[in-house]
Amino acid sequence: MQVFGLVGNPVGHSLSPPMHEAAYAARDIDARYVTFEPTPADLPAAIEGARALGVSGLNVTVPYKERVHDLVAVDDLAARIGAVNTVDLSGDEPTGHNTDAAGARRALEAQGEADLDGADAVVVGAGGAGRAVAHGLADAGATVAIANRTEERAVDLASDVAHATGHGLDALHDLLADAAILVNATSVGMEEDETPVPAAALHADLVVLDAVYAPLETRLLRDAATAGATTVDGAWMLLYQGAEAFELWTGMAAPVAAMDDALRTHLRDDR
Repeated sequence: MQVFGLVGNPVGHSLSPPMHEAAYAARDIDARYVTFEPTPADLPAAIEGARALGVSGLNVTVPYKERVHDLVAVDDLAARIGAVNTVDLSGDEPTGHNTDAAGARRALEAQGEADLDGADAVVVGAGGAGRAVAHGLADAGATVAIANRTEERAVDLASDVAHATGHGLDALHDLLADAAILVNATSVGMEEDETPVPAAALHADLVVLDAVYAPLETRLLRDAATAGATTVDGAWMLLYQGAEAFELWTGMAAPVAAMDDALRTHLRDDR
């Protein structure tokens, strides 16, 4: 039996276990997905211990994505993002990857039917999720404008992303006027019925992805739908980043439908 898992603190809220175990069942893989909550001081030992015990792969969540980046050999994308959310333990040394970037890209392409190559995209947020999304969209050929409450952070991030620019939130009206893609990579909308984007800035030619998945229908997505835009909820990004990890670990195509059904079932049950 193979063992995969999630490292974070806390991890009790995670939807990864049912999503990944649904994938193992669908592909007839003898595997289990478990969670680990090491303390910050024990994190290096936890990674080495997992490898010594024969764990095949790990996902990494807050607050450890940046710290694990410094504990494993990272691929080019994870190095540019500065964070790791997936570790492959099957080789001679642990290797770190970031599937959040591909999660956003695949969600936009599959669910929003967005053509990213040559598109003008706006990413709201310059934190960890914003970094992953901005790099992922730029790598797919989009021109990326990053808007953040603190403009300096957006400018700093843009300096690391190909053909990107950084702005304050007050620039959103102008940035979105000709944009085809909008991604909210902040947590705004998770705790309260709020949005980081003025409704008047939205239009029908946009594909709007909100990385927030609880609730699934955020105020931003409601406003976008009212404006006639195509909307993509945050569960799709969560799903596709998990699918990328599954494919990295197993070499098999992810059973996306089975994973999506398990994910959304648990999201409904948690409401």
